[in-house]
Amino acid sequence: MRFFLGLRSLILTLFRKILFLWVRTDVSGNSSDALGLDPDKPVCYVLQYSSLSSRLVLEQEVLSAGLPGAESSLPVKNGPNHSFFFLYRRIGGLFQRRRTPVPTSEFRALVRHGLEHPEQDVQIVPVSLFWGRSPDKEKSLVKLVLSDTWSVAGRLQKFLIILVHGRSTYVQFNQPLSLKQVIDEYRHSEERANRKLARILRTHFRRVRQAVLGPDLSHRRTLVGGLIRTQAVKEAIREAARKDDIPPEKVRAKAYKYADEIAANMSVVTIRVLEVVLSRLWNRIYNGIAINNIEVAKEVAQDNAVVYVPCHRSHIDYLLLSYVLYKNGLMPPHIAAGINLNMPIVGPILRRGGAFFMRRSFRDNPLYATVFNEYMHVMFSRGYSVEYFVEGGRSRTGRMLQPRPGMLSMTVRSFLRDHRKPIVFVPVYIGYEKVMEGRSYLGELRGKKKQKESVFALAKTVRKLNNSFGKVAVNFGEAIPLADVLDEVEPSWREEAYNSEYRPKWLNEAVSELATRVASHINASVAVNPIGMTAMALLGTERLAMDEGQLIRLMDQYADLLAAFPYAETITLPEGNGRDWVAYCENMGLVTRQPQKLGDIIALEGSNAILMTYYRNNIQHLFALPSLIASLFENKQSLGRDKIEFLAGVAYPYLKSELFLKYHPDEIGGVISQWIDVLISRGLLFEEEDNRISRPEEGTDAMLRLRILSRFIIQTLERYHIVIGILRKYGSGKITASELEEQSTLLAERMSILFGLNAPEFFDKTLFRNFIANMQHNGVITTDENGLLCYSEGLDEVAEDARLVLSVEKRQAIQQVTMLGA
Repeated sequence: MRFFLGLRSLILTLFRKILFLWVRTDVSGNSSDALGLDPDKPVCYVLQYSSLSSRLVLEQEVLSAGLPGAESSLPVKNGPNHSFFFLYRRIGGLFQRRRTPVPTSEFRALVRHGLEHPEQDVQIVPVSLFWGRSPDKEKSLVKLVLSDTWSVAGRLQKFLIILVHGRSTYVQFNQPLSLKQVIDEYRHSEERANRKLARILRTHFRRVRQAVLGPDLSHRRTLVGGLIRTQAVKEAIREAARKDDIPPEKVRAKAYKYADEIAANMSVVTIRVLEVVLSRLWNRIYNGIAINNIEVAKEVAQDNAVVYVPCHRSHIDYLLLSYVLYKNGLMPPHIAAGINLNMPIVGPILRRGGAFFMRRSFRDNPLYATVFNEYMHVMFSRGYSVEYFVEGGRSRTGRMLQPRPGMLSMTVRSFLRDHRKPIVFVPVYIGYEKVMEGRSYLGELRGKKKQKESVFALAKTVRKLNNSFGKVAVNFGEAIPLADVLDEVEPSWREEAYNSEYRPKWLNEAVSELATRVASHINASVAVNPIGMTAMALLGTERLAMDEGQLIRLMDQYADLLAAFPYAETITLPEGNGRDWVAYCENMGLVTRQPQKLGDIIALEGSNAILMTYYRNNIQHLFALPSLIASLFENKQSLGRDKIEFLAGVAYPYLKSELFLKYHPDEIGGVISQWIDVLISRGLLFEEEDNRISRPEEGTDAMLRLRILSRFIIQTLERYHIVIGILRKYGSGKITASELEEQSTLLAERMSILFGLNAPEFFDKTLFRNFIANMQHNGVITTDENGLLCYSEGLDEVAEDARLVLSVEKRQAIQQVTMLGA
C-alpha cells in the first residue's frame, strides 16, 4: 500500500511540474499571518469542485507559500487522504448527461469526524481558483466556452480554458472557518450539520466569485439598445420631439447617439494588456505602491454594488485604482470619466478599460440627462462596481475639494427606485509623494489657462516617465452603506414609491450628508509621507529654512503627536524618522542643503516653496485641532481651559466644513480637552492652578515648537478674519455675498504679496465662498430681501477674538485696508 501511495504521489508531482511549465498564477492571502492560522490546530483546504488541475495548483501554492502542507493527511477516519477536500463532485460528462454536483464523501467524512470528536477542531481554509477571470460576453462564443465564469466547466472545456487562460490564473486563499463552531449546534443530526457547512461554503464561494468576476456583462450593443427602450427615455424622446417639433425618429437617433457616447465597453483582453503595461509603468516611475486596508473592498464587493470614491489628485488615479483592485482579485470598476478624455487613441482604450464618458454639464439637455441617469441605474441595479470622483475635477491645491452633488444624487435616486441590491461607498485616499502634474498645477494657480487634454499633451507627458515620482499609497477607508445614511436622514424612505422623475423633499439633505461623510472618510484614510511631514515643518518657519538637527527633532515630535492621539485607524504614518525624511526629500530634489560650520541648513527655494504647499495640504487636517489650540496662544500667555474649548468650538464648524474633519460638533469639546492633555504631556503647554493653561517661555525650544505648530492652521483663521473685517467695514445690510467674496479675495491676494505667503489657496475664491455660506448656514449672518448681508453684535465679539490669533502686523494690514479703527 505504501508503495502505491508513493507512486501516486510521484505521478501527481510529475503532473504538477508539467502543468506549471505553462500555468502562471497570481495569488492573494497565501500566508499564515494573512489567514490568522492557529498553529496548534490542523488545517484543511477546500476547493469548490473536484478537479485534478485545481488540486495541483493548490498543492503548488501551498508549497510555495510555506503553509501547512496540503499533502499531509488529517487524523480523520475515512476522510481526506490529504489536508484538502473538494466540496462537490461532478456527475456525468462526455457521453452522459451532466447532473447537479453532489457533496463529496471526503466532505461528509470530515463533518462526521467533527461530530464524533467535539474536542478536536479543524481550520477549514476556502480556496477560490479562477482561470483567466473573464466575465461573460454574449458577443463571443469562444469566450463563452473558454472563460472561467459562473458556469461549471467540463473536462474538455477545462482543458481548453487552461490552454488559453492558464498564464493568467488567479488563486485566492480566504479566512479559515472553524469546523467545531459551524457544526456545534447540530451534534445530534449529521445531515443538518452537512447542510449547514455546505451552505456556508457554497455562499462563501459565490460571494468571492461575485467580487472577482463581477456580474455577468451584457454585450454593449444590447445595453445601449436597452437604454433607449426604457420608459423614462421613451418619455424624454416624446417630450423632446413635442417641444422642438422634431420627428420622434430623429430624437430617438440622438438618444441612441448619446447612449453610445456614454457607455463603457469593458474588455477583459484590454484589462489584461493594461495590467502588463501598467505593471511596467509603475515600476518605472514609482518606487513602490503601498496598499492598505483593501480588506474593506474585498468584503463589501461580495454582496453589494460598490461605488469607489477616491480623492482626485492626478489623471493617474483612474489607472492606479483599477490596477490595484485587479491585482488584488477584484473586478475593476466602471469609471466615470470626463468627455474631454474621449480623445483619439486614448478614448477607446479607456472605454475598453471600463471608462464611461460624461459631459461636464447637461442641466440644459434633459434628453441627455435622462439617458445618462438610466445608464447609471442599469449599472447599480445589476450590481456593477462604479468609480467616480466626488470632487469633480483634480485638486490643484492638495486639499479635498468641496464635493459636487451630481453623481451622488444620481446614485441615491437610482437606489430609491430599486434597493434590492445594496449600494456601499468605499472611500479611497490616493497619496503621491510627488504628483506628476505638480508643475502644471503651479501655473494654473498663478493664473495660467488650464491646458486642454489632447494626444499632443499626452505625448509631452510621456517625457516625464524618466523621472522618479517616489512612492504612492492607496488607502481604503471605512465603508459607507447608502441605506444607513438614508435611515438617518429619513427613516421611512423604504415606504415611499419612487420612479425616475421623483425627487423627495429630503433628497438634498441626504446627498449633502452623504457627500460630507464620503469626503471626511477619504481624509480619515490619508497616508502621511516624508514629503508632507517635511513640508509641514519648513512652511511653518519664517524664512522657509531651518537648522537640520532642529528640523529633524521637530518632525519627530510632530509625528509623535499624530501617534499620541491617532486621528483614525485608517491613517498610515511613514516609516523611519526625521533624519530619514530629510534625506529622502533632498534626494527627491524638493529641499536644498546649505552647508554651514555650525550645522547644515535645510531650505525651500524657488518654485519648490510653493509646490510643497500642495503636499502640506494633503495632511493639514490631521494637525488642525492641535494647531488651532496652539494659535490661541500666539498673543496670550495663558487661557482658561473652558475659554480654549469655547473658542475652539466657535471655530470648529468652519474648519470641519473646509477640511472635512470627522468629529461631530457635539463631541468637539471632549476632543479639544484630550488634545490639550496631549500637548501638556509633550511639554508644549503647561497646566496651572484654577484650570488655566499657559504657553512655554519665549526663546525656549518648546515655544518654537508651539509657534510653528500654530502656523499650520493660522492662515486659514486669517482668511476668516479678512471676511469678517470687510463685512464690518461695510456694515450690516450694505454688501452682497458675491461682493464680499470678491473683496475678500482681493485683500487676501494683497496680503499674500505683502507678507510673502507661499500658499496659493490663501486667496482661493471657493474657500471664501464656502466660509460665507457656512456663516449663513450657522445663522451668524442673514440675507435680507435685497440679497444684502446682515449681522448682529455677536460678529463684533468674534472679531475681537482675532487679537488672540493674528499678529500685530496682520491685524494692522486688515484694519488699514478695511478702514477700521485701531
